[in-house]
Amino acid sequence: MSKRKVLIVEDDQAIAELERDYLEVHGYEVTLRSDGKEALGEALEKEYDLIILDVMLPGMDGFDILRRIRETKYIPVLMVSARKEDIDKIRGLGLGADDYVTKPFSPSELVARVRAHLERYDRLTGAAAGAGSSPVRKSRELNIHGLVIQVDARRVTLHGKELSLTAKEFDLLLFLAENPDRVYSKDALLDKVWGIEHFGDSATVTVHVGKIRDKIQKDPSKHQFIETVWGAGYRFKI
Repeated sequence: MSKRKVLIVEDDQAIAELERDYLEVHGYEVTLRSDGKEALGEALEKEYDLIILDVMLPGMDGFDILRRIRETKYIPVLMVSARKEDIDKIRGLGLGADDYVTKPFSPSELVARVRAHLERYDRLTGAAAGAGSSPVRKSRELNIHGLVIQVDARRVTLHGKELSLTAKEFDLLLFLAENPDRVYSKDALLDKVWGIEHFGDSATVTVHVGKIRDKIQKDPSKHQFIETVWGAGYRFKI
């Protein structure tokens, strides 16, 4: 079986080489890039299984790179930054990052996050060759008040208009829609949808719910699909 390919975008050479060494020891094929514009070209033109993306980079910052990547690709992206401000984490997650790691962190933790995100991506897409995995709940379609979720195709339309959702936004929307009229706390959703609750942060759920709402319930006079139950969590209304 071929090695999984990881692109590390990091301008601190010592950190980049440490990350590369730990990932290579665990069987990953790693490419290093330090310049933002060069890294963007690499990410768009070549095929990688996962990208580790620093925020502060010469040439182009990580947020702009992530925005461009998400226009065409939905592979896992882990953002890394020395900046601990919540606004940076919320911005990264809002742009479609699958994880946000604050420096300093242990290389073994990074390897664990990489493994967890790749395993989840494989389960959702059936990408693991020979593993017998398949897309989640194949050949199913949900239709709620004009919101159509095509499970096997991973497409969402609202009153006939196709919506652009990131992989995690789709996963969260699907889970809530398949479990209507039940209240789930942020921690429960982190566990059920991300499956890596010991790495996660409840802000991840808040950001993704907000992004989904922006796309499916802009008009307050129309059906409001995701309700906030104050002090408890979120509920999908049918």
